[in-house]
Amino acid sequence: MNVRRRLVRALSLLVALGLWQTLTSLDVNLWLRFEQFPTVGDVAGAFADRVGTGPYWEDLGHSLRRITVGFLLAAVLGIALGTAVARSRWAADLLGPLLEVTRPIPAIALVPVAILLLPTNEQGIVFITATAAFFPVLVSTRHAVRAVAPVWEEAVLTMGGGRARVLFSVVLPGALPGVFGGLSVGIGVAWICVISAEMISGEYGVGYRTWQDYTVVDYPGVFVGMATIGVLGWLTSTAVELLGRRVTSWLPRPAARPASRAPRPVPRPAAARTAPVTAPVTAPSPVVGAGAPAAAPAPVPPPVPESASQAAPRSAPTTAKETVR
Repeated sequence: MNVRRRLVRALSLLVALGLWQTLTSLDVNLWLRFEQFPTVGDVAGAFADRVGTGPYWEDLGHSLRRITVGFLLAAVLGIALGTAVARSRWAADLLGPLLEVTRPIPAIALVPVAILLLPTNEQGIVFITATAAFFPVLVSTRHAVRAVAPVWEEAVLTMGGGRARVLFSVVLPGALPGVFGGLSVGIGVAWICVISAEMISGEYGVGYRTWQDYTVVDYPGVFVGMATIGVLGWLTSTAVELLGRRVTSWLPRPAARPASRAPRPVPRPAAARTAPVTAPVTAPSPVVGAGAPAAAPAPVPPPVPESASQAAPRSAPTTAKETVR
């Protein structure tokens, strides 16, 4: 990424912060109400106060540990089951219906199930986080494995490779771009659900602290929690994307476009510059009356080259005396 794109991205954030500061400082109350909205300065002051405290970093560590464990579980199970469903008819028949029935259920709706099944709230939050990230990884892996060209598998089998060789040398490497697309979606969904689970049944974490600030009407603290969640989600998503680029470095990358320049005039050949330009000759149209339609101009035959006219034999003119004879 060049410097110009970095500046544009930074400028977009600065413009958004400036608009936020303007609307909240002027207490704009049109359709949207900004009189109770904290300003950028209030949020920055609350953030500076909390960064130096121990509870802020403890909450940060709890949330990161939960998201790491849950996401790793979801990645391993999603890739394994997605590959099995895509490659095996028995797995598709046995697991496919169950997975399709449970996939539309929101992960946050599984909080009662987690409370009933698991002994601690910590395990329940990890379970909800893993469930939320599991299905995007599963679906992306299944579609990516099915999209691998069969000709690659046939080539390995022709050279004497077995099913394991086909799986680890052809199927999984060919499906990696789609798999990492599912992982990028899964990490975002995992953050949504881990924060929601911490708000409902957590004792520590960024989501728990954000909800506590809301209950005591500490709106700058609420926005500190929201900003922390956004930065953490952005950093983890960027880490997943960078890992995907490193693992799939063998894929062709689009070349950077050069800077646009004015097109240079194409030089014309010498023959085209010296050749005379002749306009097509048309026969004059006859004069017609006012009521008669105008006739189309008669086509003019192309001129006969002088060399061809000289080569053709000329017939003698016929006189009146020869006709009488």
